[in-house]
Amino acid sequence: MKKENLVWFDGNIIPQSEAKINILTPTSQFGANVFEGIRGYWNDKNQKLYIFRLEDHTKRLLNSIKMMRFEDKYSLEYLIKSLKDTVIKNNFREDIAIRQTVFLDGNGSWSATSPINMFIAPIVKKRMVTKDENGLNCCVSSWERVNDNSLSPKIKVGANYMNSRAGQLEAIRNGYDFAVFLNDAGKVSEGPGACIFMVRDNVLVTPPTTASILESITRETIIELAENELNMKVEVRDVDRTELYIADELFFCGTAVEAVPIISMDKIKVGNGKIGHHTQQIIDEYFKIVRGENKKYLHYLTPVKND
Repeated sequence: MKKENLVWFDGNIIPQSEAKINILTPTSQFGANVFEGIRGYWNDKNQKLYIFRLEDHTKRLLNSIKMMRFEDKYSLEYLIKSLKDTVIKNNFREDIAIRQTVFLDGNGSWSATSPINMFIAPIVKKRMVTKDENGLNCCVSSWERVNDNSLSPKIKVGANYMNSRAGQLEAIRNGYDFAVFLNDAGKVSEGPGACIFMVRDNVLVTPPTTASILESITRETIIELAENELNMKVEVRDVDRTELYIADELFFCGTAVEAVPIISMDKIKVGNGKIGHHTQQIIDEYFKIVRGENKKYLHYLTPVKND
């Protein structure tokens, strides 16, 4: 019988099936919650599980709490310790994904700021696309990305993801794998829960954080490794929709998707329709970093000692 996952809930580590919330909480009714998705990678050679950029994710969670005007209840140290304790109790020996969510509890309205509660739920998680698979067929969505003057993409709030839901369901209905949003200025923004990169003439290009995108930790990592490990020129600038059609390579990145190639856009083949050389190099280097195989980036990893 498969062992049930343990989760952190309201200060205790308990079986997932025992974690319950009131159906009338503002998080249930209005999506009033902020969260982080965090990855852990198993290094079989070292027999260690590494959590990737835990402190950076936790700081972003605290920023989301601040921008949502939630009660200031949790410290950086407490959030990190709670997550590590939960992962250790589960004794994982494979790759995982961790959802750390702070939510409005109680019976208040959508405008409440307290009380808040939290759950931390780690699960086993494999890669979205493996090296043996092709990549994604994508489209430009008819839905516009939310912006900083409507519902800021800087905040990882549950309600924001209804925008992603609309775009992704439209893409799937129309026979695509994934969507790409434009922002209110008509420039390329990001995908549902993923930032986008383009390669043109050996230059790596990605939209700026002012293009209605999340301040992505994975995006930041890829920029760093492209410059420092692959000696690529990187441009952070506005991207036109039509540039996606004439790009040499395209790929998404994010904690959930990691790094995933895009092989067509609006039924137009990207490059030769296969995973591009630069994209494959970036993916390979990225996984060396998250698994602790590149010693220069060990400061990004939090090793977790299992029971």
